[in-house]
Amino acid sequence: MAQILDGREVSAAIKETLKREVSAMVDAGMRPPHLVAILVGNDGGSMTYVGAKEKACHEVGFLGSVIRYDDTVTEAELLEKIDEINNDSQIDGLIVQLPLPSHIDENKVTLAISPAKDVDGFHDVNMGRLTKGADGVKPATPYGITLILKHYGIETAGKNVVVVGRSNIVGRPMSIMLSGPGETGNATVTVTHSRTVDLASYTRNADILVAAIGKPGFITGDMVKPGAVVIDVGTTRITDPSKKAGWRLSGDVDFASTEPVAGAITPVPGGVGPMTIAGLLANTLLARKAGIAARTA
Repeated sequence: MAQILDGREVSAAIKETLKREVSAMVDAGMRPPHLVAILVGNDGGSMTYVGAKEKACHEVGFLGSVIRYDDTVTEAELLEKIDEINNDSQIDGLIVQLPLPSHIDENKVTLAISPAKDVDGFHDVNMGRLTKGADGVKPATPYGITLILKHYGIETAGKNVVVVGRSNIVGRPMSIMLSGPGETGNATVTVTHSRTVDLASYTRNADILVAAIGKPGFITGDMVKPGAVVIDVGTTRITDPSKKAGWRLSGDVDFASTEPVAGAITPVPGGVGPMTIAGLLANTLLARKAGIAARTA
């Protein structure tokens, strides 16, 4: 049986460390980090994610605020609010929960957030810094994955890594982080996607397989190398009348067929999801510290 890479356990340990840092900051007479989330519309998944982020903020002693808009909000109104937050010295981090309604340009919104407050790590400036190997915030989900690899002592140097998915949120930055220098880097990384021919021929050779394609149950046990580390990023809601909510979360990996083959695997839920929030919190504390340093320089 595969080792279960428990994101809840790792996230709890990281949050305890952050909590101690924030407590020391407050004891020194400084305000705690402040993270603001903007939520547009009533999408169930987005509401759940934002609620979890707000709860996590309070658990570690951050200030956490949610600004809610109906899905009729105009792009101009949203951009005006982002500009207001960019110029508020009492706010360290800002996230705009995606997806947004079709009449709003997600790329324009992402680029409107100040790079200094972009704790999701999506801004072109922060992505550029990541590509160059510079210090700074990293996209929260890939960052969270590196933290879980580090926690469990999973060696990446010299390993063959296959990333399934090439999104700017997970796939691309994940490939950069794992192939770059550092404690959870120095791997040989192959990025695959929907146009890859004979995908299984790549996944079967992966020492570490990262599935981030957004298709529930897409990766099956026969596509996995025996003993491989499998990281499942997928979180798709599947209708399930047996559940109280009427749905369940499904990852991109078919757990039932893959777990007996893999050496280690993240579950869904309870794997990468909590680590994304841990990465977000760590980025927010980093932004707060950067703000303090800039004002005292």
